[in-house]
Amino acid sequence: MENYFREWIALSELPGMGPGVLLRLAAQNGFEPVALLGLGAPQLEALSLPAQTIRHIHAFQAGQWPDNDYLETVLHWLQSPSNHLISFTSDLYPSLLKQISDPPLLLYISGDPDLLHMPQLAIVGSRSASRSGVSLSRSFASDLTRAGITITSGLARGIDGAAHMAAVALSKPTVAVLGSGLLNIYPRQHQRLADDIVRQGGALVSEYPLRMAPLPHNFPRRNRIISGLSAGVLVVEAARRSGSLITARLALEQGREVFALPGALNNPQSHGCHDLIREGATLIETSAQIVEPLASLLGSYCHDEKRAMPESIKLTDVEARLLEQIGYELVTLEQLIGITGLDAAELLPQLVAMELSGYIENTPDGYQRLI
Repeated sequence: MENYFREWIALSELPGMGPGVLLRLAAQNGFEPVALLGLGAPQLEALSLPAQTIRHIHAFQAGQWPDNDYLETVLHWLQSPSNHLISFTSDLYPSLLKQISDPPLLLYISGDPDLLHMPQLAIVGSRSASRSGVSLSRSFASDLTRAGITITSGLARGIDGAAHMAAVALSKPTVAVLGSGLLNIYPRQHQRLADDIVRQGGALVSEYPLRMAPLPHNFPRRNRIISGLSAGVLVVEAARRSGSLITARLALEQGREVFALPGALNNPQSHGCHDLIREGATLIETSAQIVEPLASLLGSYCHDEKRAMPESIKLTDVEARLLEQIGYELVTLEQLIGITGLDAAELLPQLVAMELSGYIENTPDGYQRLI
């Protein structure tokens, strides 16, 4: 990890103020977040900080907090090349997550941190999912993974676990955001799944200290990270009082796409999805209906790299034929499926690669050839 290891851990655990408040306070007063911990008593009082916040800052300055044993635990954990600690100011911090109102100050990551910069879709839903819901979660996760989109979820039982397992079954990476510390996997029955996720190039993510217990209030908080990392959220099954609806509504606040699967009227696990659809979420029946609106958001990822027009066309035979079929007039994904005979999962990776290379443009009305 970069400099200020102890400072960022202290900031992330500072009581009395959330990350959004701290970042706004720093911006308003012209100092870096870590500088707060070095301010003198008069300056701290001038900021009108809560008393418990000031007490912890004084304890930090006296070398009494954070706990030295915990700092040693983190340093030992970081000796593994698969473990990472990323602060808000790091170049490795996901740019899309920075855009939310209260981004976590610190991310503990097991696995590949670069994966957090790749195109992601969150799939969430009930822990008490029906067999149909589990099957749909696996099916959509498989299709979208094949289309080049990374599936992000919460490692919970039911819909979340099924989505992660679908990616693992394809030997593809997936992102799991935990409501506990990374040395305290929850639910315990998903320890092997968590290990498989890391082994296959995926990532486990948490803002909580390594041994943090899965406290009930952690999970609504972690949902903002699931939606914040993702270009969109698909809700497969959800009751009316559900953490999945929290994720979906956070996604709407963050300007992300929200999709919902309709279900049987007599299934209480479908009522939350129906409410979302009435509130403006997109009703989804196929993975292609998710792929097309997400494609225009892919430019938010990959460290905001700028694309240059190619000096010469260097396409595979398949891509060259596809470029001819796109032509210079707008064509939708559904039209390309009909023209080429390929499905969305086969087409989208080629379209994304061609867009990133500057051969085509993805507009709200369809794809258009540029060269």
